[in-house]
Amino acid sequence: MSDGFATAGARDVLASKIPVTLITGFLGAGKTTLVSKLIRHPDMDRVAVVINEVGEIGIDNDLVKMSTENVSLLANGCLCCSVRTDLQDTLRELFGERRAGLIPDFDRVIIETTGLADPGPVIQTLSSDTMLGAHYRLDGVVTLVDAINAPDQMARQPEFQQQVALADRVFITKADLAEPQALSSLAQDIASINPRADIQSCPMGEVHPRELKGLGLQSNRASADTLRFLGELQDNAPANGENSGAKEPGYLGARLPGRHHPSVRTLSLRFDQPFTWAAFSAAVELLISLRGQDMLRVKGIVNVDGSPVVVQGVGHVFHPPVTLDRWPSEDQTSRIVFITRNMEADRLRALFEAVGGIGSSTPD
Repeated sequence: MSDGFATAGARDVLASKIPVTLITGFLGAGKTTLVSKLIRHPDMDRVAVVINEVGEIGIDNDLVKMSTENVSLLANGCLCCSVRTDLQDTLRELFGERRAGLIPDFDRVIIETTGLADPGPVIQTLSSDTMLGAHYRLDGVVTLVDAINAPDQMARQPEFQQQVALADRVFITKADLAEPQALSSLAQDIASINPRADIQSCPMGEVHPRELKGLGLQSNRASADTLRFLGELQDNAPANGENSGAKEPGYLGARLPGRHHPSVRTLSLRFDQPFTWAAFSAAVELLISLRGQDMLRVKGIVNVDGSPVVVQGVGHVFHPPVTLDRWPSEDQTSRIVFITRNMEADRLRALFEAVGGIGSSTPD
């Protein structure tokens, strides 16, 4: 596991990287509808949208200001780029053409994945590719869920579970066609897989571009956004599932207690004693070697010799750790959230205690 910290006293390397948002969702969830409306929004200037085929989103000819072999510049300043080879090459080409002045400047990338795609490898690409990691950062994963077909997809399609498990925000589409009780049940099923994902409705693909921003770690300057990225704002919800305060627009009840999914689940651990980086890395590397394929996503803030270090990973690939300039709250315990397949919290806890060389932890 890398020890290349972005330290508090150094340049804020996260802030200088281009944020990337993944839009995923199973077949028929409404990704094409959402993207086709997004690219027409006036606030999509300086955004590059990467899609599988330009023709699939139906760009009207009168919207296109300039077009090359694989890049279309829309009148509102939005760039649409089709994947000709693979995503790595496409992102490299986009950055190279941007730097060379061959295409207009952009400061954000939105990637639409295919309906059968596991977003995990895409996230891993941004971390493992040295060139991409130097210029891009993952800002978040947005997953669209079809309110009508989701129950069957959840039961039968492992890709659906992966897409929900990796989501930072879930938009439920076709909610107008479903009964309120079915929507509530669906929200609980989603929360059983990923209780820290924000769940909202998405009527007719109408989503403001700002709803796709700020889902990931944006800076090593600690703030409320850091806690939101870690999912901690939902931890204080009342145990009975009733929200205190106003609900967000379209909110469908992510804080409701979810039913346990048979294989995919979220496990949270809290450790009172600080780690050394060598001990924490050893525990993570052993976990990756034993069960990397079953660790769908990991997020956490770790007390490393008194300093707050943010860690995140997907599968067997971890992003470079980031040392914050300060603790984002008075809580200086290590808190790590695992979304896993067929894993038990007690065994995770025992591994970190044994390899990490610390005392007992407490469940989060």
